[in-house]
Amino acid sequence: MIPLKDDNPTQAVPFVTIVLIAANVAAFVWEMSLPTADRAAAITNLAVIPAEIARLGPGRFQGLPFQGMTLFTAMFLHGGPLHLLGNMLYLWIFGNNIEDVMGHVRFPIFYLACGIAASLTQVAASPRSTTAMIGASGAIAGVLGAYLVLFPTARVITLIFLFIFVRIVSIPAVIVLGFWFLLWHR
Repeated sequence: MIPLKDDNPTQAVPFVTIVLIAANVAAFVWEMSLPTADRAAAITNLAVIPAEIARLGPGRFQGLPFQGMTLFTAMFLHGGPLHLLGNMLYLWIFGNNIEDVMGHVRFPIFYLACGIAASLTQVAASPRSTTAMIGASGAIAGVLGAYLVLFPTARVITLIFLFIFVRIVSIPAVIVLGFWFLLWHR
């Protein structure tokens, strides 16, 4: 199931959504341009590591004074092209409507706050975990939650694959968003 577009027209150009997508893509291109060992070190230094956030130790990355800065930096890193593509597709389709409702100033604050809240929730759930967390999924989950609240009856034009058959159908947004949560957060 791949969403193509929703049935909610927007009134304004979603500048902030475009900038967020561009920032995520730029960070991914930078990430992939690094040699493998440097990429691993960069992810370790810029990712949220719950055990380090829980004890609020100083960051290992020169220029980031506290490990807490990773709550921001980790949102722009992704584990691979499909991780990035999936997150950015959902941000594009649903973020533009939330930006339209919230405006160009409140939307990025909401987006970043959702991403930070999601990371802090993971830290609270697993404060001893040393697994590096990256990705925009927490921020996008907040955007999708807002979409469900603001547009509960919206429909999404979706590409559906059923074995060898491919169809384009309009389905309720709640199903598409539920699929995203199941696919990316199993």
